[in-house]
Amino acid sequence: MEYLIIGAGGTGGCIGAYMTEAGKDVTMIARGAHLKAMQAGGLRMETTKKGNYTVSPVKVSDMEHYEGHPDVIFVCVKGYSLEETVPFIRRAAKAETVVIPLLNLYGTGGKLQTRLPELLVTDGCIYIAAEIREPGCLWQNGDIFRVVYGVREPSEYREVLAEVKKDLEDSGITALLSDQIQRDALQKFSYVSPAAACGQYYDAMAGDMQKPGEIRDTFAALIGEVDRLADAMGIHFEGDIVKTNLDILDSLTPEASTSMQRDVKKGKESEMDGLIFEVVRMAKKYGVELPMYEKIAKALKPL
Repeated sequence: MEYLIIGAGGTGGCIGAYMTEAGKDVTMIARGAHLKAMQAGGLRMETTKKGNYTVSPVKVSDMEHYEGHPDVIFVCVKGYSLEETVPFIRRAAKAETVVIPLLNLYGTGGKLQTRLPELLVTDGCIYIAAEIREPGCLWQNGDIFRVVYGVREPSEYREVLAEVKKDLEDSGITALLSDQIQRDALQKFSYVSPAAACGQYYDAMAGDMQKPGEIRDTFAALIGEVDRLADAMGIHFEGDIVKTNLDILDSLTPEASTSMQRDVKKGKESEMDGLIFEVVRMAKKYGVELPMYEKIAKALKPL
């Protein structure tokens, strides 16, 4: 199958690198210095699991010059850049193309589906700690690499989704084709949102949250609040979500942080609204008290 990955940062770039290594037909969409560096010398990977190596050549383009019509499109951009992908997806897709968004924000697939009614857009999420270290180079600082995706309605299922799972697993990526994707996507959100909120509030990295004390306790409390919100939404996680997410945190290298924190530090646009303030808005909608989220949201930006 032919794959297109929109966004070649920590998420899309790692998927593209692993799948290219495995011989899959993958083109990544990038821009600026990162695009030029990959065109010139491939994609350098610095990892804690596989060591340092370069994937070369890689197929990479900008939106303007891409001329393919892929079977599958992974959307791996930041939430604030999602809107600009819509016209490009519409131009690149054929009738049978499946779109799989892998963003930090909850509910992205449903929102994108309303903009692209002619295509099948699944929901999805990804577990990975990775970032652009410099143009043409990604730093994957942790062993976890799992893609979760699925349709919201059973009637939307297509066999191509099982082929995607096989191709991801052939590439060394753990893949879960979920029959409860809204639950599973919210479960991922129950990690990344508390991590972003706690990390930004305390200016903390993973190592700070791995140590017993106030920062770790705050992270755990935020997870518990998302759990309460999920219950109010009629979504029930399996097992102890606090322990599950603490285990994920503890698997990371101490210097790991969320992409939201890194964007804020650089003075760039960030996903703070969708990761933190949206939780407070959802809590009001569903009539749930989330005191820790409210405290942090008030400190970061009055609502």
